[in-house]
Amino acid sequence: MENIIMLILGVFISVMGIVNIKGNISTIHSYNRRKVKEEDIPTYGKTVGTGTLIIGISLVLGFIVSFWSEIIIDYIILPAVIVGLGFILYGQFKYNKGIF
Repeated sequence: MENIIMLILGVFISVMGIVNIKGNISTIHSYNRRKVKEEDIPTYGKTVGTGTLIIGISLVLGFIVSFWSEIIIDYIILPAVIVGLGFILYGQFKYNKGIF
């Protein structure tokens, strides 16, 4: 049960991703969304929210798998974080014209 923080963080990040996917990008910091055009908000939210949701689900899945093997956590979380960050960075560069 020492990985309970990973579960709590995973659930929190997953909820944030779902909120972003539904079009509410107010949870994203203002300097990361200031150049996003009004018509691009839904697709920007879906792109960034998908990346956030992938990371959150991997943390929850890592918590569940940790009951059987601690070693497998690295093979679940690390690739998911890379893919999730890829989605987030794609959304940032395409719709916000850069990271900041």
